[in-house]
Amino acid sequence: MGARPWLAAVFLLPAMLLLGALVVYPIVFSVHRSLFDASGDGFVGLDNYGAMFSDEGIRTALRNNVVWVVVAPTVSTALGLIFAVLTERIRWGTAFKLIVFMPMAISMLAAGIIFRLVYDQAPERGVANAVWVGVHDTFADPAPFPGAKPRPRADLKPSGGGAFTTGSAVRSGSPVLLPLVAVQPGDLRGARSASAARPQPGRITGTAWLDFTRGGGGRPNAVDGSEKALAGLRVEAVRGGRVVASATTAADGTFALPAGKAEGARLRLPAGNFAEAYRGVDWLGPALVTPAIIGSYVWMWAGFAMVLIAAGLAAVPRELLEAARVDGAGEWQVFRRITVPLLAPVLVVVLVTLMINVLKIFDLVYIIAPGSSIRSANVLALQLFQSSFGTDVDEGLGSAIAVFLLLLVLPVMYVNLRRLRKERRR
Repeated sequence: MGARPWLAAVFLLPAMLLLGALVVYPIVFSVHRSLFDASGDGFVGLDNYGAMFSDEGIRTALRNNVVWVVVAPTVSTALGLIFAVLTERIRWGTAFKLIVFMPMAISMLAAGIIFRLVYDQAPERGVANAVWVGVHDTFADPAPFPGAKPRPRADLKPSGGGAFTTGSAVRSGSPVLLPLVAVQPGDLRGARSASAARPQPGRITGTAWLDFTRGGGGRPNAVDGSEKALAGLRVEAVRGGRVVASATTAADGTFALPAGKAEGARLRLPAGNFAEAYRGVDWLGPALVTPAIIGSYVWMWAGFAMVLIAAGLAAVPRELLEAARVDGAGEWQVFRRITVPLLAPVLVVVLVTLMINVLKIFDLVYIIAPGSSIRSANVLALQLFQSSFGTDVDEGLGSAIAVFLLLLVLPVMYVNLRRLRKERRR
């Protein structure tokens, strides 16, 4: 009997040595290193911890970590709960669970690369902006000739906000010429040749066209037979800052306005004719980069939450649910008053696990955030890497951040261990 403790110690010794080498020693060394300067020679006490809270980049990382801890675990757990409950009611629930859980099989590196492409600003590459631009363009007509501008030395002059206005008032009997350049070739597909407008009684007429002859030649500010018409261009007659008449250019580039209203006015091509094509949302800009990265995290971990919650849901006594329904409770009441309270231990496990995971988040932020937004997306784990191994290396500050991060994780781990002990006692 007396030899058994020694025997147990012999079997535990390899594990204890491994634990000491991989966990205890790094913690002790990090605490010791955090008390010295960047070179490691000068003792600075707690100065590195003070510098940690005075540095703007680290304060941004702290704010972002708070957002991560509050939003990411909550949303992932809520979605996991919804998926777990709903998949019990659909025929192909197992297949749906497999699809939702599948992102867990992808590494953080691969997921970061995927979402870097998903959030790409160019709609032809980024799926998010392709969908967003498609929805936008469904309800808002795109500009007919984005980026176009008047030909130099034409009568059209900038009038603010991207619009162009004629320098002289228009008169009936004198067709107005609106020559433009810098029209994209793709915007001229199917365009007809421009026609010079003819005078019409009681009408102000004119032509809008691309004043450019391919291969050279042609006359400036004159409609040549090979030059293309600009159809669908909105033309407004403006007097005293008010639009008195408007028209849209025809397939041959010509337009006509009633002389009774437009006589003596100036013609304006509004900015809506030339607005750049809608490029969607700058998902990875400083304002949205953190929510965008959190979205990619939720995509990965909602399946993890769903599987654990579904396992807990399978253990819920069906008699209680059926009894509540027999007593007249609706599905929402059953879910809120019976299902969720019974799943509370599982929900706490999922939430605490994800909180610990989120406090150490590094991969997704490092891969997804572009260089222009990396400071706005900064988190403590990323700041730890940059301070310890980046261009401006300060291992003392990096060690202080590591110790601080450990202190943030410890309370969450304590709550989790305490909960596990209570469950064992039961």
